[in-house]
Amino acid sequence: MRIARFVVDSDPMYGVVEGEPGSETVTVINGDPFFNGVERTSVKHKLEDVRLLAPIIPRSKVIGVGRNYAEHAAELGNEVPAQPLLFLKPNTAVIGPGDPIVLPEFSEQVSFEAELCVVIGRICKDVPEERVDDVVFGYTCGNDLTARDVQKTDLQWARAKGFDTSAPLGPWIETELDPEDLEITGRLNGDLRQEGNTKDMVRSVRELVSIVSQAFTLLPGDVIMTGTPAGVGLLNEGDRYEIEIEGIGRLSNPVVRR
Repeated sequence: MRIARFVVDSDPMYGVVEGEPGSETVTVINGDPFFNGVERTSVKHKLEDVRLLAPIIPRSKVIGVGRNYAEHAAELGNEVPAQPLLFLKPNTAVIGPGDPIVLPEFSEQVSFEAELCVVIGRICKDVPEERVDDVVFGYTCGNDLTARDVQKTDLQWARAKGFDTSAPLGPWIETELDPEDLEITGRLNGDLRQEGNTKDMVRSVRELVSIVSQAFTLLPGDVIMTGTPAGVGLLNEGDRYEIEIEGIGRLSNPVVRR
């Protein structure tokens, strides 16, 4: 099931996206699916007639995982960490499909990172791997934008990873998906730059969720970004980066500098 968040006129709402590519519809659901479940209404729109928003604005946090693909770690001259490399992004970093990535004034080297993202569905702590599926609401595409020059100079990654618009998410949440063998691609202005598969992760999705839950109590709507394949590169004003993940869909964002 594909759960989208969208607007028709002005008020954000959730809906279920159905249909074949090019002819999808979105059926409005009552309230917030994270707390009310998925209760369909009789109201339906053509997908082309609505504006998709970020499928979730986390009430609490976005957790990132660094260097979870060996080839990506190597391309930046890093070793795979012995322990998971976790960091936080504020929820103000989140934007949705089609929203502009705004390059921050304090950086000249902002890099794209295509990632599979886990959306948590219930409050949980210290989740064993075999119970992870019970706490996951679904999966979406994400772009873990990174100011590389700032990352090199700051002792913490808060500015480099957490600036406004640094966490595009979308286009929706897929609730019925096995995350362990999914193709991930990233295209810069139509040119293929990243190509990977979740089976090549150093730590699997379920292992990551379990590890993260040992450090943080996870709340409904929290997002875990699971790491990026090799091929990362820099963005410039006027670019567009497009991420596609098998079984989910495509997330595309233009790049601006203000």
